[in-house]
Amino acid sequence: MVKISRRLQTLQAKVEDKDYHPLEALALLKDTATAKFVEAAEAHIRLGIDPKYTDQQLRTTVALPKGTGQIVRVAVIARGEKVNEASIAGADIVGSEELIDEIQKGRMDFDKLIATPDVMPQVAKLGKLLGPRGLMPSPKGGTVTFDLAGAIAEFKAGKLEFRADRTGIVHVMFGKTTFSPEDLLVNLKALQETIDRNRPSGAKGRYWRTFYVSATMGPSIKIDVTALRDLKLSEAG
Repeated sequence: MVKISRRLQTLQAKVEDKDYHPLEALALLKDTATAKFVEAAEAHIRLGIDPKYTDQQLRTTVALPKGTGQIVRVAVIARGEKVNEASIAGADIVGSEELIDEIQKGRMDFDKLIATPDVMPQVAKLGKLLGPRGLMPSPKGGTVTFDLAGAIAEFKAGKLEFRADRTGIVHVMFGKTTFSPEDLLVNLKALQETIDRNRPSGAKGRYWRTFYVSATMGPSIKIDVTALRDLKLSEAG
């Protein structure tokens, strides 16, 4: 039996077993964020997909209009003039083969790794280190590109990469609990639209199964998916 703390039991009592209107759910999410640190606002979405089939996999990026609330440290692996370009564009860590060596030796002081296509054969050997941490550059994730200035700006402004796990569930942080419910809603709407837009070709039947939001240490709150999908952006902010 998992022991539930008294704090969480009290918070769970505030949440009814129903589908909440998105804005009501996000106000409740803020109300149940009582940890002693600034919690993340998280979405946990079960989709009607089986990612073991290649045509039912979901991996993409979302640009959160209100940002993530986090400082994103970006590292770039490139060559020649592109190294200088990355520095000017605001990358926190920049390098070529020497940075690949440092990462191999355990350097991991970054949140996002971008690489130019010409260095990917060398970066590939970092797969076992970076893959489990979700840091391996990929074209689908927008982290393999020659447009370094654009990619750095986007990730620092609130662009996130996400994927469905092997059970078909998407876990995404879409802001901080210090955001207003309205700002959280704008980000959540962007996430929903991105998931709809990138529906895998092999997804048959009901695509959206369940949609929960929560603070990092808070209880799960069920969202009315239809109400979220029907929301117009003008209503969402």
